[in-house]
Amino acid sequence: MDAFESAPVYDCIVLGAGAAGMLCAAETAKRGRRVLLVDAGERAGRKILISGGGRCNFTNMHCTPANFLSENPHFAKSALARYTAQDFIALVQKHRIPFHEKTLGQLFCDHSAQAIVTMLEAECRDAGVETRMRTQVLGVLADGDGFAVRVLNGTLKARTVVVATGGLSIPKMGATGVGYDVARAFGLKVVEPRPALVPLTFHGDDAEHWADLSGLSAEVVATAVPVAKQRVASPTFREKLLITHRGLSGPAVLQISSYVRAGEKVRFDLVPEDGVFAPMLDSRAIRDAQTAYGLLRQWLPARLAERWLELNLPADWKNASIAALETQLHAWTLTPGGDEGYAKAEVTAGGVSTAELDSTTMQAKRVPGLAFIGEVVDVTGHLGGHNFQWAWASAVAAAQAL
Repeated sequence: MDAFESAPVYDCIVLGAGAAGMLCAAETAKRGRRVLLVDAGERAGRKILISGGGRCNFTNMHCTPANFLSENPHFAKSALARYTAQDFIALVQKHRIPFHEKTLGQLFCDHSAQAIVTMLEAECRDAGVETRMRTQVLGVLADGDGFAVRVLNGTLKARTVVVATGGLSIPKMGATGVGYDVARAFGLKVVEPRPALVPLTFHGDDAEHWADLSGLSAEVVATAVPVAKQRVASPTFREKLLITHRGLSGPAVLQISSYVRAGEKVRFDLVPEDGVFAPMLDSRAIRDAQTAYGLLRQWLPARLAERWLELNLPADWKNASIAALETQLHAWTLTPGGDEGYAKAEVTAGGVSTAELDSTTMQAKRVPGLAFIGEVVDVTGHLGGHNFQWAWASAVAAAQAL
């Protein structure tokens, strides 16, 4: 007999003790359900602990559906409206966790991300959630009116199952594609997963031109340039760009990486102010490379300004050439060679198709009682606490329907 064959049937088994899974388990148990939370890892909330530089950017006060990428941009609206950033802030305050706003509505713990994990563990414990760590999920099967969850050493049975197993990002933290496997086993479409919020790598001569400037940064306006007309247009992001020895990183680059596919271009306004070279258009102005450098140096690090001018030096200093130089400055365009992959990606884009799910319950339309929440779903947030807010909102949406 399997180790768990004689165990009572649970009302709900939640797969994955991460942000979404823990909150969903707690909220479901608060509704009087018997809940089991399982995870293959040694401890719960491992990705929470490394988030936000160890202080966990747990939400964003300005979070809206516009901060998310999905094949269905409307899917996240229902959950986000019903469980807002203010709702999660209230939970944090209930547990007396000190926090602060950094920039752009991003909220961080004052001390350690451990406070958020401890809070979620307490919520689960107080609600009566049973937790089993070091329990590897092999698959989920339909079983009468419920489900059988196959684990490494037996079978667990439940009336409902919530898949909160995350994506493929940061495999050293135990990330696997088991959530996608569960979806496919039930015939559900999975949008091809890909790394997101990830540094981009140089292609060809770009490495030779820029890699030795590793460590230099500048505030830019970044956008992606999708090739396919049917694709979602990229927003623009005004944040920091960082040059690395392998490519480009920094918040601006991480943001646009979610929108870039292989072979597509990225564009940067290196100085988001008009008229950088306008003083040179004066008839009395000195027009040469040194003057241009002096003007550009007011906005960019010296070595970056010098290198950019070297590579974009005009043939002459006539008005038209100066105007063209200005245009180039505001539209520096590169084709990345690729990205740093799941090892450096903060999240995974793609996932279980939203076309398969009910946006109010997070359950599969064709498989009632089987829900998918958090990163495993094709809903990817911008940098800055939005992915956590999606985890919280989708978790509560699922819990309220179980």
